[in-house]
Amino acid sequence: MYADDRVLVGVVNRAKDFEIARRENWYRIPEGQLPRGLNAEYIAFFLSGKAFQERGGSVAFFARVSGLELARRRDLLPDENHRADEIYYKVQFRGFAQKDPPIRNLPARPISFIRTTWDRFISAETVSDLYLKSDFYVDRVYHALRN
Repeated sequence: MYADDRVLVGVVNRAKDFEIARRENWYRIPEGQLPRGLNAEYIAFFLSGKAFQERGGSVAFFARVSGLELARRRDLLPDENHRADEIYYKVQFRGFAQKDPPIRNLPARPISFIRTTWDRFISAETVSDLYLKSDFYVDRVYHALRN
């Protein structure tokens, strides 16, 4: 884990999707949601408040990305016919871990996908911290040499 490792925070709205991520180590993202591609070493999961009581409204889990492929929704979720022909990124990962403490969404704001860095992610207490622009995060080389 390096400070500059890229982290993509995605949203999990359904308990079923969380169980797939936890048990099968993959997560789906509609291709159109990431026009620049995945480009991340880690994936983190924002659990929507509606689907998750105690951890809802927070980034509570993360994992290291280990693979990526394109697949139709019908191949990923064969028991669901809704949007069956849409293309998704199937993000495979390993090391599914709990973020402790979780990153809270305070004040509550809409979340879709957030691109951040490992150092911001690991030290964040709120979702706003994932966007920090302080000198420490921007000029890492200077601060590493200074220390």
